[in-house]
Amino acid sequence: MRTLIVVSAVSMDGFYEGPGSGVTVPMENCFGTYNLERIQAADTVLLGANSYAMFSGYWPGVADDSSAFEADREFSKIYNRVDKVVVSDHASPLPAEHPWADNTRIISRADAPTEIAKLKEQDGREIVTWASRATWNGLLQHDLIDEIHVLLGPAAIAGGTPLFERPVSLRRLGVRTFDNADTVLLQYGVRQPSEQR
Repeated sequence: MRTLIVVSAVSMDGFYEGPGSGVTVPMENCFGTYNLERIQAADTVLLGANSYAMFSGYWPGVADDSSAFEADREFSKIYNRVDKVVVSDHASPLPAEHPWADNTRIISRADAPTEIAKLKEQDGREIVTWASRATWNGLLQHDLIDEIHVLLGPAAIAGGTPLFERPVSLRRLGVRTFDNADTVLLQYGVRQPSEQR
């Protein structure tokens, strides 16, 4: 059984993004460093429609951008190679010349729980998702998320979109700090129904 991991930045007061959308929490280089670790352990990335539209336009070119953070360049190279599964009712396939064209599959929101459950049962490495908040919150309802890794940024933004849409029971897996940074990584396992009895 493969592990499905959510990685997200969050403010000290629990917000996924600030008022008017957009992440406003300073992450220093911690986010890029940890993202690289996670994608190195994965062979599939799960994306929601908005993240797919945004990331497919941004990440492919970072690999060759000499001004980008080194971890982000390496992340981009791996991201271009791994399989992508997009949950969307409206997303379109990428043009044939796009680096992701041959390893991206689009599934409908209605089919997502069944298709993701099948994907988790296959042999392979981790499945990881960034952003895509509505998608992974929906999968939480079907007990398909295994771990949630939160990079807690050193700021409170006093409003915006909360990370979770409904209550969820978690168990601590680990806590980590980064050299010369104020961001803290909190790793949690999601308590499945059998653990909550």
